[in-house]
Amino acid sequence: MPRVLVVDDEPDLLELLSYNLRKEGLQVSTALDGEQALRMLQSQGFDLLVLDLMLPGLNGLELLRLLRQRAGTQHLPVVLLTAKGEEVDKVLGLELGADDYVTKPFSIRELLARIRAVLRRARAASQPQGIRIGQLLIDTQACKVLKGGRALELSAKEFKLLSYMARHPGRVFSREQLLDAVWTGEAVEPRTVDVHIRRLRAQVEDDPSSPRYIITRRGLGYCLQSPEEET
Repeated sequence: MPRVLVVDDEPDLLELLSYNLRKEGLQVSTALDGEQALRMLQSQGFDLLVLDLMLPGLNGLELLRLLRQRAGTQHLPVVLLTAKGEEVDKVLGLELGADDYVTKPFSIRELLARIRAVLRRARAASQPQGIRIGQLLIDTQACKVLKGGRALELSAKEFKLLSYMARHPGRVFSREQLLDAVWTGEAVEPRTVDVHIRRLRAQVEDDPSSPRYIITRRGLGYCLQSPEEET
């Protein structure tokens, strides 16, 4: 259940927002000012912040600036509540990293729709992106490999070798082709490929002695395939 912190200095509005957000299946906490919100954000984990800009003491923009400077809240999704005519503050808020804003007075339906959209984008952004081969996920951006959700411990060369083959699933590569792609310009022997393939199989395969992902094509080389594609 997503956890939402709503920060506004109007108790009646906080009560109204809390009621409607809970009806949406969200877990809601509230704060009446920026200092209280900051303490809660430092001690608890939240999935989204609904933040009024006009707060006593530490205002919304100052709080947002602090959050974006801290590792634990740097990427926390934020929806701003702004008063009509505060265009400069809206722009500053977006430049500081707010995800969206709603202008007061607003309809509850509009705010809920924007919150749902921001949560969807945050969930999508948190999912690993990359090349999927069977149970393998090769995340080329984060340079890591997951198998069934479990991270594999690969060296840089092992990752480069696997990701190169994953970009061409089913294609057979000779040792020389893999050397050129992964060890470009390095003086290494063809058996270096065999050593790294063996290490990869120890991580990737359920049974390295009977590989289902990294297949040897005798006299030709190696290929990476999904187990479902076995022939």
